[in-house]
Amino acid sequence: MERLVFELESAAAPGGGRPPVLVGVVASGNLEVLVEPGAARAEASGAGRCRVEVATTAEGFREIWEAVLRDFAARRPLAGLSLSVNDAGATPAVVGMRLDQAVEEYLGQGA
Repeated sequence: MERLVFELESAAAPGGGRPPVLVGVVASGNLEVLVEPGAARAEASGAGRCRVEVATTAEGFREIWEAVLRDFAARRPLAGLSLSVNDAGATPAVVGMRLDQAVEEYLGQGA
């Protein structure tokens, strides 16, 4: 099991104080994503940070995880959030789908 931690720049996520959201399943070729409030840290540029922790059974793919997550953080308002990913060998397409699903559900609460 490999554990990866990323601190990513992103736009600020709207709203706060929402309950955590868990989507997906830990099964072969799939993953689960937990989204919860994290510590918002504003940068001088006005961008914030999002923390993503990944536990994966597929070792040696840090660069691919980083590329997928940086692309995701550039497209989504994630600053101030914490994401935890438990991966069982999901492809980048499945990772992207689950991340989208989790953030959509998190941000859609109370809307």
